[in-house]
Amino acid sequence: MTNDEAVAAEPPPDATPAPQSPTGPNGPAGPNGPAGPVGPARPAGSGDLPAAPAAPVAPAAPVAPAAPAVSDEERLAQLGYTQVLARRMSAFSNYAVSFTIISVLSGCLTLYLFGMNTGGPVLITWGWAGVGLMTLFVGLAMAEICSAYPTSAGLYFWAHRLAPRRSAAAWAWFAGWFNVLGQVAVTAGIDFGAASFLGAYLNLQFGFEVTPGRTILLFAAILVLHGLLNTFGVGIVAFLNNVSVWWHACGVVVIVGALTFVPDSHRPASFVFTEFVNNTGWGSGFYVVMIGLLMAQYTFTGYDASAHMTEETRDAAVAGPRGIVRSIWTSWIAGFVLLLGFTFAIQSYEGALASPTGAPPAQILLDALGATTGKLLLLVVIGAQLFCGMASVTANSRMIYAFSRDGALPFSRVWHTVSPRTRTPVAAVWLAALGALALGLPYLINETAYAAVTSIAVIGLYIAYVIPTLLRLLRREDFVRGPWHLGRWSRPVGVVAVAWVAVITVLFMLPQVSPVTWGTFNDAPLAVLAVLGFAAAWWLVSARHWFLEPASGRDGPPSGPAGGTP
Repeated sequence: MTNDEAVAAEPPPDATPAPQSPTGPNGPAGPNGPAGPVGPARPAGSGDLPAAPAAPVAPAAPVAPAAPAVSDEERLAQLGYTQVLARRMSAFSNYAVSFTIISVLSGCLTLYLFGMNTGGPVLITWGWAGVGLMTLFVGLAMAEICSAYPTSAGLYFWAHRLAPRRSAAAWAWFAGWFNVLGQVAVTAGIDFGAASFLGAYLNLQFGFEVTPGRTILLFAAILVLHGLLNTFGVGIVAFLNNVSVWWHACGVVVIVGALTFVPDSHRPASFVFTEFVNNTGWGSGFYVVMIGLLMAQYTFTGYDASAHMTEETRDAAVAGPRGIVRSIWTSWIAGFVLLLGFTFAIQSYEGALASPTGAPPAQILLDALGATTGKLLLLVVIGAQLFCGMASVTANSRMIYAFSRDGALPFSRVWHTVSPRTRTPVAAVWLAALGALALGLPYLINETAYAAVTSIAVIGLYIAYVIPTLLRLLRREDFVRGPWHLGRWSRPVGVVAVAWVAVITVLFMLPQVSPVTWGTFNDAPLAVLAVLGFAAAWWLVSARHWFLEPASGRDGPPSGPAGGTP
């Protein structure tokens, strides 16, 4: 099923909005609520939203009719926000942000060393295929909810609207904090990976000695670059994201083409599809296979960016969900082709593992293509990683902006300020960069810190991804769909998504190397528990009295109660 098939047919151009009912499953400010917010309006975007279908889709599990056709500005006002961010992004630009953050030339290759040690070729190949399929289920479930609630607040706002009334604020609070943790970790992982590959190139070209300290300096410089680009405004970021799509597509074709036709020899298919390697120290092959899925699952992160950019996207209720789903399946195909190209072209497995560059993909390019061509294609990879990091800072800053707009971060009034010149949340941009830098610093003392950062990214994001889907399943028939939905497939897709996230949340907290020492410890559980503990303490002491409560007078959301059962 393609995402175009999942989109319900739109009504004819002369269709007019149906009258709104005074109440609905989402409360007075929900999709079927009054035309404007009940409480104080908050910042957001504008544009045109196509009319939504009105007929229920699945007879076996009836749902409330879709929301009437309104403009993007009006729909956002119904959700309790008003326009502040510039709505300049097309549907393609929205898709480009998520595709760029997934970035097969970043995630696949920065964790290729992890894959070579943790399962080897068979996990690199089949792990990608299996994880990509499961990720598509998660993305489809998210996309349906995104169409119903197109706001940059994204996951935590969805949780608030879908949860039972009495616990709605708590669900939203913790979904938001997991989302912030995952977003910051993804930015750290992407830019740290770019720093590692840039160090490898400098080593090859100029004899630059790669050390942990120098890698951190490169990491900081890249974060500063991405902070500056995002400070200039959404226009330049949108343009660079559009360029990034073609850079990635052409880059994959050129690299795979070179690795296919230039080398004198290739590995046999039996090596690529069946060879198992275990350099982890663990004796259980099954355990190694399961933790080895991290390479693929980390790559498939960040596609919630399409939701966070909806307040800057035209036709947001359709463009946002399409961006989520398209970014996943196009990356799934491109990544599979890329991994096959690299794995078939390995000339010396041990030589790649022991490469002085510290990046096996760089060594594979050199061994297979020669120094000149190898270094040129390595620059293509580094360029893709830089595009990826830039887009990640963009999405991260929008999440920080939205969450602080609702009063949920320390010093929220600072982080949700918007530049009057560029209409971008500049303070949130730099908080995103600083938070990513802080997560990367443990690499100075812990050799497994990068794998831990990727684990944190997966755990934080996927818990946040699945909370609205879980609440959507519990809510059953009174969910008001947007113009893009899954029809009768909504429930089975959601069940698979929730089950998969439950599995990977446990997997990626487990130790990755044996024996477990302070130098090899997977600190992902500590980071997750630290953020969860902080969020829980703040919730119990203070936030439960004002978060998402307009009457509190705090910066905090929207109007209208949550839309679940009491």
